[in-house]
Amino acid sequence: MGQGFVALVGAGPGELGLLTLKAKECIEKADVVVYDRLVSSEILDLIPSGAKKIDAGKDAGNHKITQENINQILLTEAQKGNFVVRLKGGDPFLFGRGAEELELLAESNIPFEVVPGVTSALSVPAYAGIPVTHRDFSSSVHIITGHRKKDEKLKINYKALSQLEGTLVFLMGVANLKEIMDGLIEANMDSLTPVAVIENGTYPNQRTVVGTIENIYEKATRCNIKPPAVIVVGKVCNLSVKYDWFRKRPLFGKKIIVTRPKISGNTLCTKLRNLGAEVYEYPCIEIEEIFDNELLKNEIDHISDYSWLVFTSKNGVKIFFDFIKREAKDFRILSGIKIAAIGSQTAQALKDNGIISDFVPDIFDGEHLAKGIAERVGNGDKVLLLRAMKGTEEIPKILEGRGIFYKDIPLYDTLLKNENAKYFENLINHNEIDFVTFTSSSTVEGFVKSMPKADLSKITGICIGNKTAQTAKHYGIKHVISQQATIDSMIAKILEVCNE
Repeated sequence: MGQGFVALVGAGPGELGLLTLKAKECIEKADVVVYDRLVSSEILDLIPSGAKKIDAGKDAGNHKITQENINQILLTEAQKGNFVVRLKGGDPFLFGRGAEELELLAESNIPFEVVPGVTSALSVPAYAGIPVTHRDFSSSVHIITGHRKKDEKLKINYKALSQLEGTLVFLMGVANLKEIMDGLIEANMDSLTPVAVIENGTYPNQRTVVGTIENIYEKATRCNIKPPAVIVVGKVCNLSVKYDWFRKRPLFGKKIIVTRPKISGNTLCTKLRNLGAEVYEYPCIEIEEIFDNELLKNEIDHISDYSWLVFTSKNGVKIFFDFIKREAKDFRILSGIKIAAIGSQTAQALKDNGIISDFVPDIFDGEHLAKGIAERVGNGDKVLLLRAMKGTEEIPKILEGRGIFYKDIPLYDTLLKNENAKYFENLINHNEIDFVTFTSSSTVEGFVKSMPKADLSKITGICIGNKTAQTAKHYGIKHVISQQATIDSMIAKILEVCNE
């Protein structure tokens, strides 16, 4: 058994883009991850599928695992020879009890490292348009914990804080907001000093309430502000409206379900989030490679018989080239064979494997792909169609109609999933969803069949092409079609609809 290791990693305030490269590297090679409540689902998705995940989340007054047990878990897992990641929201050394978690490791001679994280004390105000320092308003910033032990008063020197004339940032203090504001007033701090309370900072559902020391508690209560929230006290809070870039993003406030399988959905989700949308990942279909694929193995052994290889998805490209690598075949077996791709993403997947497509149709669908191939093949040419098990019938129909010899080899199956279907069904029925993206007919089928009680009249489908739109229409889904069968074109269509 090898020597174990523990990485104490700060996950930042929540947004995936604020995770450091070092933190990402640690997560992706972890054998065990012990994570807290405030670590976002997008970051947790980076954990390897085979890694052991331990939820050590803590709510106020509700600890799933005691601190002592967390410390022991880290030690025990490291002693087994594992690479252990202790994943904590924000920065592990800023009110995160990170140092306590290292004590037992140090005593037991377990090697460890600390990976700092972006702290919410600075990032959350920035996402609310509040610079914690400003040459005209504040030359210092002071970070204070607003958390207290059960049945104890807050240990805050309000008198000292009131004399600092800098920006005050309180973390974990929203439950004690009134006590904190009363303490500042009693310490003779100007009751008209601006205050901002920022809920769910850096998340798409971020909210900011601005007031003064004397009225912020009433305002926050009226808005039902809940943890996690950051409290900022100081003149810089008046800049929030002027510099609130986060809420001005074009899709802020829009709620979008992305139905692509996770193997291919991240680009769309990331781009939508960067535009301010609240994205719900619902991979209602799953791509499952056909293993022990004797049909594919036989055709690769006779690949030189073919003049054209035709790919209809980037998933197919990945699976095909992974298969060749596993079979220890030389890529030069493809020499002299022309290769077609149904669209730009499939062509890019080929390019990533060092191959430039010989043909990509102007309109990215099966009909135009097949017609283009038919125009390009010569007498005696053979076509190898590499795609999903349940592919569209248009391509074989057109090839057969032109008398072209082809073989249709399945690389993967498309399986329906219904994980968390009732949750999404409830969101739809309560008008909580603006758009649902559909990148294939199979995503429409999977979506509809997974939630039979959803009121589909309450959503707008964003369809990547005519075939997908036909399926949406069949199920009575109001929809629009992107100009091109690309992710960027789908996003452009969402923006267009929002601006109508």
